[in-house]
Amino acid sequence: MKVPLLDLKAQFATIREEMMPALEAVMESQYFINGPEVKELEKLVAEHSGCAGAVGVSSGTDALLCSLMTLGIGPDDEVITTPYTFFATAGSIWRTGARPVFVDIEPDTFNIDPGKVEAAITSKTKAIMPVHLFGQVAEMDPIMAVAKKRDLYVIEDAAQAIGAEHKHRKAGSIGTVGCFSFFPSKNLGGMGDGGMIVTQDAELVDRLAQCRNHGSKPKYYHKWVGGNFRLDTIQAAGLIVKLRHLDDWSAGRRANAARYNELFADFEPVVTPAVRDYNLSIYNQYVIRVPRRDELQAFLKERDVGTAIYYPLSLHQQECFASLGCKKGDFPESERAAAESLALPVYPELTDEQIRYVADTIKEFYS
Repeated sequence: MKVPLLDLKAQFATIREEMMPALEAVMESQYFINGPEVKELEKLVAEHSGCAGAVGVSSGTDALLCSLMTLGIGPDDEVITTPYTFFATAGSIWRTGARPVFVDIEPDTFNIDPGKVEAAITSKTKAIMPVHLFGQVAEMDPIMAVAKKRDLYVIEDAAQAIGAEHKHRKAGSIGTVGCFSFFPSKNLGGMGDGGMIVTQDAELVDRLAQCRNHGSKPKYYHKWVGGNFRLDTIQAAGLIVKLRHLDDWSAGRRANAARYNELFADFEPVVTPAVRDYNLSIYNQYVIRVPRRDELQAFLKERDVGTAIYYPLSLHQQECFASLGCKKGDFPESERAAAESLALPVYPELTDEQIRYVADTIKEFYS
């Protein structure tokens, strides 16, 4: 049996009749930059996320970068974040001239350990950038308490978490800003790169919108330097269609995750994802911890089961960040996660037969 890590063709087959007219309408209008669909998507995502406003941008990475620039973070500043995440988290901080300061993760959720954040704060710290990894919101209450106490911005890297909830609050709605990615593999994925910034600060919406358009307002007049971070109209049109299905797709992922949890119950080699009782995960990935991870991945590949390693090398060990002075052993939980974690197929179109095949194949390997 063949079980891909993700099957976007299966998803597209269910929405083709909705999607094609929406894309054709943009083609007919030839309004490819800042078309009305962009404004409509911003309105819908703000409402879906429980925020005052939203600004569409060109990628999840640019959502982070635009947020940092708009908040005035730059050279000599420090931003606290996690070393166990996609590169864009720390890369966006670096690109502003600021310094990423890493804090280790919780071993069960893979998210930043809030109990270690305050000790990392210095006089140069300007913001905290927690990541809601794999679709589960980080422990935001203690992070927000420290941020308020020390007068810091909080930039939620919610690239993998649109629609996730923490104590009935949506991802992106808790910090100063929240940043989403519409990379095709995300729960809400576009036809290429795209992203969105959400915030509860209505005044900040206008500044973010200026930043995504070279800092221009009005046109051709620039009080400050921004970037070309605009979301294409055709991407917005497709995402409006997909947004109608997002909650159902995320519920399907939760159902599939629950099925895996059931099949792996009491099976010692596999540690299934831990989701806190007060969190609603969207399972952008279903990530297990296993011994002999690389051998298991090779075994699954031989049997046509798609998997992925998120992430094989902790960011503090990346060559480009050598000047930060970190070394192996500085963040042991992040390093252990990089050595043990493996993502399994969890997309909503999976059949129960496919899920059982994946679980049985893993059990076969360890037998």
